[in-house]
Amino acid sequence: EYMKPTAPSSPVAPLTPSSTDDENDAQAKENRAVTLAAQRATTIRSQGELDKMLAEKRTHELNDEEIVHLSLKGKIPGYALEKTLKDFTRAVKVRRSIISRTKATTELTNILDRSKLPYQNYNWAQVHGACCENVIGYMPLPVGVAGPLVIDGQSFFVPMATTEGVLVASTSRGCKAINSGGGAVTVLTADGMTRGPCVQFETLERAGAAKLWLDSEKGQSIMKKAFNSTSRFARLETMKTAMAGTNLYIRFKTTTGDAMGMNMISKGVEHALSVMYNEGFEDMNIVSLSGNYCTDKKAAAINWIDGRGKSVVAEAIIPADVVKNVLKTDVDTLVELNVNKNLIGSAMAGSMGGFNAHAANIVAAIFLATGQDPAQVVESANCITLMRNLRGNLQISVSMPSIEVGTLGGGTILEPQSAMLDMLGVRGPHPTNPGENARRLARIVAAAVLAGELSLCSALAAGHLVKAHMAHNRSAPPTRTSTPAPAAAAGLTMTSSNPNAAAVERSRR
Repeated sequence: EYMKPTAPSSPVAPLTPSSTDDENDAQAKENRAVTLAAQRATTIRSQGELDKMLAEKRTHELNDEEIVHLSLKGKIPGYALEKTLKDFTRAVKVRRSIISRTKATTELTNILDRSKLPYQNYNWAQVHGACCENVIGYMPLPVGVAGPLVIDGQSFFVPMATTEGVLVASTSRGCKAINSGGGAVTVLTADGMTRGPCVQFETLERAGAAKLWLDSEKGQSIMKKAFNSTSRFARLETMKTAMAGTNLYIRFKTTTGDAMGMNMISKGVEHALSVMYNEGFEDMNIVSLSGNYCTDKKAAAINWIDGRGKSVVAEAIIPADVVKNVLKTDVDTLVELNVNKNLIGSAMAGSMGGFNAHAANIVAAIFLATGQDPAQVVESANCITLMRNLRGNLQISVSMPSIEVGTLGGGTILEPQSAMLDMLGVRGPHPTNPGENARRLARIVAAAVLAGELSLCSALAAGHLVKAHMAHNRSAPPTRTSTPAPAAAAGLTMTSSNPNAAAVERSRR
């Protein structure tokens, strides 16, 4: 390009080559760095003044650059910025700058202080001391609603936070089919959060004596009284004991009101063990308050068999015409697919609690939307899906023995998550029947999983799964000619010598 004269009398500017975009970016970056360095040099007080203000606890009066300077020198711990600055949003902003300038910072993390990770207009006071530490921002997730879904005669829109296209739409299709048959029915079969400490004795004889005492009527009574004294809501239901050598594992199972209850139950277990210690077991060594006999946030057969949290079964009966017109398949095809996929296929894979199509998908989305502990999706998604032909209609059920949810505490205190609990009518403690809100949420989770299972299995039976995902992801479905594949092994080639093979392949297409 050429420089245009600003006036007729002005000489024409000499021709110069245009700079490239890379050169412009590099120059702009260098200019910003020089400007920033100059600003820092002129805005930071002397070290003596900074130290004096620090000693006088006037740190919050310093500007951001001075806070960063002191933190990088080790004078202000990064984790203590909220307390030091008395301004939560400012603390998050400054922390981002500190991280961007530490010696450990790479070129990639150097942009954190000006990244697109949002941090403003958020209630950080609720997060502080409760939900997260060393905060640098928050992660927005799209939230959709599936439904409405009729559950036990009441209609709900189910919030789902997810980045997977089609998931909400598919679950909504399942809701429509379930509603056409009168809605979902749920039964809550158990309610009890668990904690399984490990205690140890020097000899097998002493470990055995402790097990017999815990299993006895006297031991059960003493431990129950001790545990129940620590809370208005936590109530010890049962204790299950197991020995491994001189190790004794005790699985406390308790109700916890409307809280998910891990903190509540841990407090009660700790006190109960101290009472046991004084009941003639002074030689007992408490190895760990959690001995993995709970079992929390790990796949375990004990949760699948004995349950943990809320145990719920949900059922729906879908008329044959709805299966045909809404789900685009038929009852017998769905029943056969469920047997071969969810039952036999899962057994062939050695699954434990995974006799379903995608229960974890729905559980995770609802957990994120309602402030549950996402790591507990591991056991909360334990599910077996069953289908059968009931007088020409489809009967479908999901049995979920370990749904771990709460409607107060943890992430449920945050405003967006509590708003979703409000939408479901289950936020906080139930005013007259403690625990009822959390139990209702567990029923909603199970019924939503029922809808998700119904829709996905129908899509698989009708051959619509890939088409739906590709349509929503705006990608062309792969074809046999464009999809790469490994070379066929001997005897397994698609071009069989069977004269009927070509006809079979054409019919599949």
